[in-house]
Amino acid sequence: MDNNIVEILLVEDNPDDAELTIRALKKYNLANHLLHLQDGEEALNFLFSSKTNTMPKIILLDIKMPKIDGIEVLRRIKNDPYRKIIPVVVLTSSKEERDIIESYKLGVNAYIVKPVEFDKFVKAVSEIGFFWLILNEPPSNISNK
Repeated sequence: MDNNIVEILLVEDNPDDAELTIRALKKYNLANHLLHLQDGEEALNFLFSSKTNTMPKIILLDIKMPKIDGIEVLRRIKNDPYRKIIPVVVLTSSKEERDIIESYKLGVNAYIVKPVEFDKFVKAVSEIGFFWLILNEPPSNISNK
């Protein structure tokens, strides 16, 4: 794998949720180019680094994280002229109406509350991956600066 290729950027502080998400994507061979980062600060450092040649095809973003929360990460991505075209799917346990409203105001592509049941979680994550990596047609300039 080319180290510069990241198709899925998973930003999740909970190691159990991250592992379940990765397992669900691997089950359907969608995790070959996945990068897991544990907080919003790491995500912003990665996305806005001069060393990052390509942008991910999708960002799976948790809301409730230490250092910099998911709402702020989303705000910075969607306020950047180059990065705002990256699809962002909030994958969180937060059902708080203000988080949902703020996410959509900032331009989130989808807001999904994590199912508690493992089978439902695997199905939800695999469907997200399948749609955004296989079915969705991104603009050609999403992959190169």
